[in-house]
Amino acid sequence: MTWTVIWRPPALAELAEAWNTSPDRAGVTAASNRIDRLLATDPLTAGESRDGEDRIVFDAPLAVIFRVDRAARMVFVLTVGLYGRRA
Repeated sequence: MTWTVIWRPPALAELAEAWNTSPDRAGVTAASNRIDRLLATDPLTAGESRDGEDRIVFDAPLAVIFRVDRAARMVFVLTVGLYGRRA
């Protein structure tokens, strides 16, 4: 069974910013696609738990915070950021 994944507007803006500022745009695109597929198939065990209902998943170079609505079988991507960047 699949889940509906909704990338909230602020998360989409953060993803766009990550893509625009990354030296590896293909890596950002690939990671976001992998995360989207993962959340659509198995969000309840994806990543690690955080406060309340929130979870976080890492797929270099992205980190994504999301929330699962079990009753509606929906996943909401709340925040996206780059991690592991070196200045």
